[in-house]
Amino acid sequence: MALLPFQSLHYRSIAALALGALAVAGFAPFEWSPLAILSLAGLVWLGQGTASPRQSAVLGYVWGLGFFLTGVSWIYVSLHDVGDMALPLAAGATLLFAAYLALFPALALYAQRRLATTKVWANVLLFASLWTVGELLRGYLFTGFPWLSIGYSQTPPSPLAGYAPLVGSYGLGWIVALIAAGLATLDCQRLKQGGAIVALIGLLVVGGAGLRQVSWTEAAGQPFRVSLLQGNIPQSLKWDPQNLYLSIDSYSRLARDNPADLVVLPETAIPLFFDRIPREVLDQITRHSPALIGSALAVGQGDDYTNSAILLTPEVGTERQGHYTAQRYSKQHLVPFGEYIPPGFAGFLKLVNIPLAGFTPGAVGQHPLPWRDQRLMPNICYEDLFGEEIRDGLQGDQAATVLINLSNTAWFGHSLAQPQHLQIARLRALESGRPMVRATNTGMTAAIEPDGNVTAQLPAFEQGALTVSVQGRQGITPYGRWGNGAALLLVILGVLPLVLQGRQAVVKSTTA
Repeated sequence: MALLPFQSLHYRSIAALALGALAVAGFAPFEWSPLAILSLAGLVWLGQGTASPRQSAVLGYVWGLGFFLTGVSWIYVSLHDVGDMALPLAAGATLLFAAYLALFPALALYAQRRLATTKVWANVLLFASLWTVGELLRGYLFTGFPWLSIGYSQTPPSPLAGYAPLVGSYGLGWIVALIAAGLATLDCQRLKQGGAIVALIGLLVVGGAGLRQVSWTEAAGQPFRVSLLQGNIPQSLKWDPQNLYLSIDSYSRLARDNPADLVVLPETAIPLFFDRIPREVLDQITRHSPALIGSALAVGQGDDYTNSAILLTPEVGTERQGHYTAQRYSKQHLVPFGEYIPPGFAGFLKLVNIPLAGFTPGAVGQHPLPWRDQRLMPNICYEDLFGEEIRDGLQGDQAATVLINLSNTAWFGHSLAQPQHLQIARLRALESGRPMVRATNTGMTAAIEPDGNVTAQLPAFEQGALTVSVQGRQGITPYGRWGNGAALLLVILGVLPLVLQGRQAVVKSTTA
C-alpha cells in the first residue's frame, strides 16, 4: 500500500524545512508573532508521526536548517559583502554555522520522541521543557549564541510579552513551545483534553495581556534629554586611515548640532584608540554636552585593548576647560571570530578583513556609571543578547536606572540583523523594567520604554541624531530577581509528570 505524502519522511522533511524558514517571519522586521508559534506547532505535529526518535531528530534538524539559514543569513553578508571573504568560503562558513545551530532543535525532537508517553498533557509539557533546554544550551555553549530564541518573537504587541518581566526570554520561549505543542495535539481524538488545551492557551493569552498592564518598576531621578548619534559611516571606509576625517567630522558636527543633557556615540565611533583621539576632537564632541563615546581603549603596558564606552563629563570652570571626569565600561562578552579568534583558528584572519580582532574582555561585575541622579549601564553590541549579564547590573543599591547599547552593525549591511537586534533589546528592556536607548553607526538607533515599545527611531543607513527624553527607573522585576532560574523552574515543572509517571510504573512493577 502506497504511503500518503505526509507519511513519508521525505515529504515531512520538505515541510519541516519550509516551516523553519516561515518561523523567521515571526521575528523582526516582520513580527508576525503567531507564525513562530504555528511553525513550531507544525514541527511538533510532523514529529508525532515518525517511526523512530532518529526520524524525529531528522525533522528537527531540517527545521533548524530552514530557520537558521534564513534567520541568520546576515552571517554571509558580514563575511563576504563586508569582510571580503571569498564567496565559496563565506557560503560554506554560513552553512556550517547553521548546521551547528540546527543540532539543538534536532536534540529536542529526538528526546521528545524518545521520552513520549501516552499522556497528552505530559507530552505537551515535556516538549516545552526539552525545547527550552535546547535553547539554553545554545545560549551557553562556546560562549553562547541565543539569537532567534523563540521567545524573542513575542515582543509587543504580542500579549505573551507580559510574561517577559517574570520569566525572561527563555521562560517566554517555554510558554511559546507549550502553546505550540498544545496546538499540535488538537487533532487527537480526545475531545476533553482538546478543550482543556484550548482553555489553557486562552488563559495564557489573557494572562499575558493582563500582565502587560503591570508596571514593575518606578521612576528614579529626573528625566533627562539624550542625543543618540548615528554617523552612518560605511564599514568599507571606516577603518581606512585616509577616511578618518569622515568619522571625526560627522560625529563632531552631530554632537554640536544636537546638544542635550547627554550625547551618546556608537561602538568604536572614532576609529582610533581612545588615547590617540586628538584633544580638540573630544573638546568639540563635549562642547555642549557630556558624552558617552564608544572607543577601543589600550590597557596596561602591552598590546591589550578593550572595546569600551567612555563617559566624559567636562569639569566646571573656565580655568578647567578641556579637562574631564572620565568613567568607563569595557565589553565583557566578546564575539568569537569578530572580536577574538578562538585557539586553533588563527588562519581565519587571513580569509577575512576584520580590524581589531584581538580584544581583551573587560572585567566581570563592572558597576553602572553614576551620572547626575542616574546610574547608566552600557552594553556594547552583542552583549544585549545575554539577559543574565544585563541582570547583573540591576542588583543592589547601585542598580542601573538606564540601559544604553552602543553598536556598530554596519558589518551586516542591509540584512535582517539590525531589526532582529532591536527586537532583542526590546526584550532586555521588558525583562529589566528599564528604558534602553541605542546609539548605532548605521541602525537601529532607537529609544525603548520599559514596556518594550519603541518610542522613537532613526531610519537605518541615514546620518542623523535622535534626541529623546529618558526617565530612569528603579526597583526590580521578578526576572531581575530570579534570572534564568524562573525558566529552569518551568523546565522542571514540565518534566515532573514524566518523572512521576516513571516512578508510579516502578512502584507497580515492584508490588506486582
